[in-house]
Amino acid sequence: MRFPVAVVSPWKPAVSWSRRRVSAAPVELSSGRLELHGHARAPGCWLRFETSRTGEMWPGEGASGGELRTVEPLEYYRRFLKENCRPDGRELGEFRTTTVNIGSITTADGSALVKFGNTTVICGVKAELATPTEDSANKGYIVPNVELPSLCSPRFRSGPPGEEAQAASQFIADVIENSQIIEKEDLCIANGKLVWVLYCDIICMDYDGNLLDASAFALLAALKNVQLPSVIISEETGLSEVNFKQKNPLMIRKHPVATSFAIFDDTLLIVDPNAEEEDLATGTVTVVTDEEDRLCSVHKPGGSPLTGAKLQDCITRAITRQREVKKLIDKVINSIKPK
Repeated sequence: MRFPVAVVSPWKPAVSWSRRRVSAAPVELSSGRLELHGHARAPGCWLRFETSRTGEMWPGEGASGGELRTVEPLEYYRRFLKENCRPDGRELGEFRTTTVNIGSITTADGSALVKFGNTTVICGVKAELATPTEDSANKGYIVPNVELPSLCSPRFRSGPPGEEAQAASQFIADVIENSQIIEKEDLCIANGKLVWVLYCDIICMDYDGNLLDASAFALLAALKNVQLPSVIISEETGLSEVNFKQKNPLMIRKHPVATSFAIFDDTLLIVDPNAEEEDLATGTVTVVTDEEDRLCSVHKPGGSPLTGAKLQDCITRAITRQREVKKLIDKVINSIKPK
């Protein structure tokens, strides 16, 4: 069985290794934007690149890129940042190739797999029936959990959830609560008697930075894929009767999208940081917005402070990203709807 996949792919750098201009041609992406295939330089600019024996590229003179990257990784990055580009060829405001696959886990009530470059996250949603508490008699529950198994990166260990996994789980819980992605009243079947509980398990399969953006993306796509069976409570027996032949989609009220930035040298912002960039950054910030351009939350776990102007720039970029992500998800959802 084949599942639909949609990809938003930024330009791929076609780098000249001599002092020549880099050609660039406009290409329309599935996100509806026009991008240029070429190096991350302004039109008409000249830039000299060198390569190591492995084909790695870096700007400027001096030690080989491989040696400098090992001994002085921050200085290695600064050489690129001075030229408004990054070692992987992206511009400072360029996202990695984004891929989403919806409905790939047949045993879940909804699922999605999301890739940001090498970072791969999968979300599975399992729905169960439960009795509500007295103080929330007409509300269901959404229980998110982010897992970072040892297989996704050497930095994580097997065993109980680590600090980063717990922080990510709390971030997703805050996004759900602040954005009102789902009204919990919509999960109520019978007031005071029966509600739905949605267990949202988010597992990182390959870690290369920007876990929060990928997790929020996967959660939204998986919830959009959820189909809940019809449930009624028999008046004769008082028991619940589940009709698996009649299913209805969840009512998604908002579409929150997270956009993360790394801060270099207290002033420079780069979007969608990979793991190496996160380690070298002096701080990170994640902005969550919805389709109404509403700011749902700002997550900044310490590090370098941001000026009001810098934060506003982050919000503006996050609003643009939200529209791209929503358009991508809608395109995949529409492709799997029965004709």
